[in-house]
Amino acid sequence: MKFIYIITTSIRFVLKQRVDLNQTPFCVSLVKQYSTWGSKKQHRNVKLNFPLNRMADPKIEDILAPFRASVKEQGDLVRSLKTNGAPELDVKKAVAELKLRKKILEDKELALAPSDATFDRAKMEDLLRRRFFYDQSFAIYGGITGQFDFGPMGCALKANLLNVWRSFFVLEEQMLEVDCSVLTPEPVLKASGHVDRFADLMVKDIGTGECFRLDHLIKAHLEKLAADKKTSQATKEECQDIVVKLDGMTKQDMSDVIQKFNIHSPLTGNELTEPIEFNLMFATQIGPSGLIKGFLRPETAQGIFVNFKRLLEFNQGRLPFAAAQIGNAFRNEISPRSGLIRVREFTMAEIEHFCDPNDKQHPKFDSVKETELLLYSACNQMDGKSAEIIRIGDAVQRGLVANQTLGYFMARIQQFLILVGIDTSKLRFRQHMSNEMAHYACDCWDAEMLTSYGWIECVGCADRSAFDLTQHTKATGVRLAAEKKLQEPKVIEVTVKNYQKTVHVEEIIPSVIEPSFGIGRIMYALFEHNFRMREVSIPATGSCAFEMLCSPFERECRVSTFPQGLTRLDVSHKVDDSSGSIGRRYARTDEISIPFGVTIDFDTLKSPHSATLRERDSMGQVRIPLDVLPSVVRDLSYGKTTWTQVESAYPKFEQQENTKAT
Repeated sequence: MKFIYIITTSIRFVLKQRVDLNQTPFCVSLVKQYSTWGSKKQHRNVKLNFPLNRMADPKIEDILAPFRASVKEQGDLVRSLKTNGAPELDVKKAVAELKLRKKILEDKELALAPSDATFDRAKMEDLLRRRFFYDQSFAIYGGITGQFDFGPMGCALKANLLNVWRSFFVLEEQMLEVDCSVLTPEPVLKASGHVDRFADLMVKDIGTGECFRLDHLIKAHLEKLAADKKTSQATKEECQDIVVKLDGMTKQDMSDVIQKFNIHSPLTGNELTEPIEFNLMFATQIGPSGLIKGFLRPETAQGIFVNFKRLLEFNQGRLPFAAAQIGNAFRNEISPRSGLIRVREFTMAEIEHFCDPNDKQHPKFDSVKETELLLYSACNQMDGKSAEIIRIGDAVQRGLVANQTLGYFMARIQQFLILVGIDTSKLRFRQHMSNEMAHYACDCWDAEMLTSYGWIECVGCADRSAFDLTQHTKATGVRLAAEKKLQEPKVIEVTVKNYQKTVHVEEIIPSVIEPSFGIGRIMYALFEHNFRMREVSIPATGSCAFEMLCSPFERECRVSTFPQGLTRLDVSHKVDDSSGSIGRRYARTDEISIPFGVTIDFDTLKSPHSATLRERDSMGQVRIPLDVLPSVVRDLSYGKTTWTQVESAYPKFEQQENTKAT
């Protein structure tokens, strides 16, 4: 079932006159009042950093040239240190300086961005909370930072998004879907490396117990100190030097900085504890005895890896194949922030594509090789250059993307994101630099989306090699391997009994290509990319223009006089006969991204009976006979016809949406 919204004009109202609200003194004052509403609220007109390669302004490039040269200079130093086998600490310090120079370059790019490239985050968040797309969990108890509840609108959007994901990947690519346990025994995550490596340093306020991530706290304090006019030049330089070296500092180094600069709690001024290593996984005990230690899973992937043998058997022992899983994961973030972007509980949709480590070609790669992606390679980052638009076939051929299978999934990821409503001008793929990449990974690219928070990673696509299956094999003694049929049999030496035998297959541990989708982050990007302000109404109203596939109410219709026709066509119905102007009722439906609306008015009572059909994004209206209206609605909802075709087939209906029935 698809969704449209039906509005009825009550018969008790008589339309006596149309009022131009922009011309009345009362409404002019309203315009002034609402144009300044919330102007002092935080997150007003956040500037967006659009990719500068799309601006193509030589003057801007002239200004940025020295900043790019500075980044390239440091990038060359990092390469040189690694090539010459310099000490790890020296490399880390050089990389930290490179990151600092990249940040200065990005800030300069932001300052030079067009002045109209802004976004009013506060108004969007007001709408999302007012219409209960989502809100902070346990709000009546004061709320919990980093935890959110989705309301009816958010649940519908999320369900539709996941349905599209499942259809686009699981069904179309014939993947094997699993649903594994959230509770994970400690040995599993010990083998995967999460127990030992999944930690950050933090400190506590000794008075309140408030926790702070140590590197963030030091950086914020020293940057504030360096910006103070009273601070001496020597101290400023020392602060800047420490910030650059933070990534390479040990626990003791950071403790010394806390003592030297007398850093206290930024909230209360209380003293802080010594640095503590904090594992980001939620620990728990499984069973009443408390003897079995476990964790809430930090990712869904491990459930697929430990079931590899069963999945291979289900696939009749053949490679390549892919398994997929949708589910929640948990990370006990020290300082969650930025709304849905950094939370403690989040939904992931992950794919693990198992393939021969010596043959990573993909049978369907030719179908996507002409796809153009905006690629921000590691080399371009280190050289201070912008991202480039490159066909994925060329990127693989040049070795920029490691192999066909990785390239295939990158192209498919972009197709999916565009399908659900991500703005292509705000989408890029950024390659991990060597210092970011896991030691076992061959190549890794993040699909990043531009938001008012900057570029945020929403999908990761990595070649994880054979690390996970190898680790679980070592930990359990169970061979998580596949057999590969040889083109020609070969003779091998068997050392135990010292004899030879001819084999026709060989055992291989498959490599894994992993696309990992953060559903909450994709939803947030969808909110920003599809939020619209309509200045033509009084007051200016916001709306969400989601694609039909993801629109929260795609499966519901609000109707008045012809419910049976819509029911037969799989469109449910309700009635909106609330008071107020037609325009206000339309605005309410636009806020929740309802694509079409039908209005039953006085002309509907005349013969031949008809009603108006309105399209959300253009706000255009046509008048359609009632006997064909249900089928038109169905065809629009299922993509069998377009709004342009409907407008050409039926007479337009002209009416101001800001008028009120009197």
